[in-house]
Amino acid sequence: MRLSVYAGRTALTFLMLTMSFSAMAQEAKPLKDQLLGVWRFVSSSGQRDDGSNTWGGSAKGQLIFTEDGHFSFQLMRSDRPKYKSNTRMRGSLIENQATSRGTLSYFGTYAVGESDHTLTYNIESSSYPNFNDTTQKRIMTLSGDDLRYQIPALSRGATPATLVWKRAT
Repeated sequence: MRLSVYAGRTALTFLMLTMSFSAMAQEAKPLKDQLLGVWRFVSSSGQRDDGSNTWGGSAKGQLIFTEDGHFSFQLMRSDRPKYKSNTRMRGSLIENQATSRGTLSYFGTYAVGESDHTLTYNIESSSYPNFNDTTQKRIMTLSGDDLRYQIPALSRGATPATLVWKRAT
């Protein structure tokens, strides 16, 4: 009986040490390496003029960082109305406006500032044309599978916000 208790304690201690070393190794990686992969949108602190959340209560989003320095960002409100015409090219003014206000996507290359914990997007193209060919810097916090970054007010009427993402892969 004593031997099995001892073996169990030893196994538990080994497991705890392994998990601790694994967490330390993850934190020891450069930020750029920690960012690699797919992230799912969790929340945003941004607000619309009426005080409601910019992205609503159950927005969907995906952020992808590749090893060769490319990224892809998509974020969409879940309450956008379906088009009655059932064709993307024939949406009504209200349907198109809801799509425009409730969707943001862009892609390009990115760089990470290890010392100042910054993420810089070099946006090649965006669903919001004013972001095309721009560079935008974010201050980020990365802890395991949680990514947060601050966005300054980038367009007229926008408010600063913090976006929260969770690792998907």
